[in-house]
Amino acid sequence: MARRAKSRNSTPAELSPASGPTDSNPDNSQAIPTNGPQFGEPTPTPDPTKFSVKHGSDTRAYKILDSQEGTLQPRPFPIASEAEPRLTLADALGKKGTDIQNAITRAGQIVFHSLGDTGNTKGPHNMELVADKMVSDYNETDPRSVPSFLYHLGDVVYSFGEAEYYYDQFYDPFRDYPAPIFAVPGNHDGMVAPNTSAQSLTAFLENFCASGQPPHRTPESGELVRTAQVQPGVYFTFEAPFVRILGLYSNCLEDPGVISDQEGTYPSLTGAQLTYLETALQRVKKEKSSGALIIAVHHPPYVAQTRSPKLIAGRHGGSPLMLREIDAACKNAGVWPHAVLSGHAHNYQRFTRTLDNRQTPFVVAGNGGHAIQRLTSKAMPTLRTPVVQAALSNGDDQIVFENYDDSEYGYLRIIADQQQLRIEYHPSSDGDAAKTPDDSVTVDLATRKIVRYNVPDPTRS
Repeated sequence: MARRAKSRNSTPAELSPASGPTDSNPDNSQAIPTNGPQFGEPTPTPDPTKFSVKHGSDTRAYKILDSQEGTLQPRPFPIASEAEPRLTLADALGKKGTDIQNAITRAGQIVFHSLGDTGNTKGPHNMELVADKMVSDYNETDPRSVPSFLYHLGDVVYSFGEAEYYYDQFYDPFRDYPAPIFAVPGNHDGMVAPNTSAQSLTAFLENFCASGQPPHRTPESGELVRTAQVQPGVYFTFEAPFVRILGLYSNCLEDPGVISDQEGTYPSLTGAQLTYLETALQRVKKEKSSGALIIAVHHPPYVAQTRSPKLIAGRHGGSPLMLREIDAACKNAGVWPHAVLSGHAHNYQRFTRTLDNRQTPFVVAGNGGHAIQRLTSKAMPTLRTPVVQAALSNGDDQIVFENYDDSEYGYLRIIADQQQLRIEYHPSSDGDAAKTPDDSVTVDLATRKIVRYNVPDPTRS
């Protein structure tokens, strides 16, 4: 399937001319300087049908890791020099970033994409299905509906975040995505294959955390124009008109997600992310920010359970201790998110948490292209939604499992304005022409209640 040409409204920033390989760098093995940030290819090209680098089998590595189950520890990661590392959309867009950000503010709303677990070791097809449908969202007649960026929820590259697979699993699938892509790392981005000297997160840091460096393309991007992202680290605050996203790194264990030393349980870590989270939340309070507040973390706090509380639906569990730490930071600051987004479980799941009169969507969007995981098998009871999942409650809240998709690949399309946050789920199988979501939820920003979506009138400025 060939990529479609993009509409004139589709590119949120002018692409700088690409700087191709030079005589001193004929094989593109070094970073290539550019005149500014670059995103989608200027000319659409056919989807690849196979990988340029064959992915070897990881079976042997996983057998070693499985034999170490219960003894594996999270790995240290770079700690930011400031308490709250920050990045704005304008920063990522280059010279015209402020003008573009101001235009979004005048338009009265922002639209963006989010998904996780896009990397695939078998081939490009499933990743391309999702990427193609997201690219089709840029062919909007109303400029206010054109997405401004993609926020990736982790597991960009499988199985161990290797640099040699970044081209096939990231740059090539998103070659025509005409906007910035930000990301928090997933466990596979930070995981290290056993019996190797690789360092955790090396390739992720090179390709996503180039803050302070001149604009450039990394060797992993090959001949494609996308430049390295300028994130200040693996955890950071991202700010755009009408939305603020607090991104956390939940480390490299399969389960659970870990964001701190958990009071000495994980001595290889520190409490830096908890300090960051409280600092970021305190600033939200100090500034009286009225926009949508989202927490993004790869490991989901909740995953669905069957009627038996001992049976987890799917292969990944939740992370209740991580959620307890997030709750403590929110309580200390007196600020709570309007939504929590995660990946990791390779399907779509949506929960509503009711706590202290707040209704908060917890959304798992881990079906971005890697190996769909069914939530039930023939031996398990059927999951019918909505259903209260009492086993997930901490005793003070109520958790309702609202909806799921465990058979298709897909992504989130998110809209934020001054009054509301809307999260839509779109499966790739609906095709490019279908723009009606298969599931959605809307939160009133002021009351933090789930409400009916107040559809903006496109005829009014």
